[in-house]
Amino acid sequence: MTENRKSVARIAQAGMMMPQEEMLEVARKASQLHIGIPKETSFQEKRVSLVPAAVAVLVNNGHNVIVESGAGINSNFQDKDYSDAGAQIAYGPEEVYTSNIVLKVAPPTFDEIEMMKQKQALISALQLTVQQKNFFNHLISKKITGLAFDYIKDRSGIYPVVRSMSEIAGNTSILIAAEYLSTNNNGKGMMLGGISGVPPTEVVIIGAGTVGEFAARAAVGLGALVKIYDNSLYRLRRLQNDLGMRLYTSIIEPRELENALKTADVVIGALRAKEGRTPIVVSEEMVSNMKIGSVIVDISIDQGGCIETSEVTNHASPVFKKYGVTHYCVPNIASRVAQTASYALSNIFTPILLDMGEKGGFDNYLRSNPGVRNGVYMYNGILTHKYIGETYNIPYKDLDLLIAATQF
Repeated sequence: MTENRKSVARIAQAGMMMPQEEMLEVARKASQLHIGIPKETSFQEKRVSLVPAAVAVLVNNGHNVIVESGAGINSNFQDKDYSDAGAQIAYGPEEVYTSNIVLKVAPPTFDEIEMMKQKQALISALQLTVQQKNFFNHLISKKITGLAFDYIKDRSGIYPVVRSMSEIAGNTSILIAAEYLSTNNNGKGMMLGGISGVPPTEVVIIGAGTVGEFAARAAVGLGALVKIYDNSLYRLRRLQNDLGMRLYTSIIEPRELENALKTADVVIGALRAKEGRTPIVVSEEMVSNMKIGSVIVDISIDQGGCIETSEVTNHASPVFKKYGVTHYCVPNIASRVAQTASYALSNIFTPILLDMGEKGGFDNYLRSNPGVRNGVYMYNGILTHKYIGETYNIPYKDLDLLIAATQF
């Protein structure tokens, strides 16, 4: 019995000495991305989707980036900055639109869609409230896969692009209000905030989301008396906890809000609708009872505005007066600080693009990332967004089913 055991041991030992097949890790098949960054042509859009430092990271990871000449000029990035980062500079949009992935800030115009090739991937804002049916039909005819970056979610369920732009808009709105309270801009001649012995300015913020939070941070930091209104007790409580102080907060109740507006020096409209238009919570009559020379900054104007007297303005002519109240209703406040906004966008897009390359390209990445998949509104020319389909009477299909079908 013992001899048998020894014999088995000798056989096993001999087997171990024989040449063995090498066990190698099965690597994921990476893909080289061809990314095109066109110059923005939308009115007063000054941001750029990728800054030179981000381009350098992508190029160093084996990806190809084509940047149209002048794409970063409004954000104070020169063509040389992009060229030094490894990008190819194109002296016309046609070459940029040959890329597999087109990355831009504003939605494409009809002329830009015409330059796109069949089954191309488009990453841009959607700006759903200003789009028309022809826009989607044009993309469908090109069999485009459209990814709206303003609908992308991160792992915690937050919309990172919306949050970043909201942080910028909230902070900047208070600085804008301070400008139009000053004498140099035909304002009341007030300093936003307060000093010893002088009552502080009153700031009413309507909306306790990210915009409202960062507007409150800026206003409180300057010494203003801040009142915040929202229809969600959860958001009001969260804002107070995040700021670490007890502020005046209230549910939006018309009579209470009207009384607050009568004494307000600044009103920030910071409501955001989940879909469609922002509800109007400040009537024209409420505005007519406000103090002469007070300032309204309606950040909700990109979704229609939450103040009845608001009308869309632009960076060249940003304000108008009604009932003696200065209204600032520019939809794209982030373009006012274009370089900061461009860095914020670039910080979000770069990891996504790097991961996309590692996962084997755009389609494979969508299968593995539900947060990014949430931003897809069109897949190979098939509409996948329920709200768009029902609003414009366009047939739509479930994205998950389409992706599953393409695997076979």
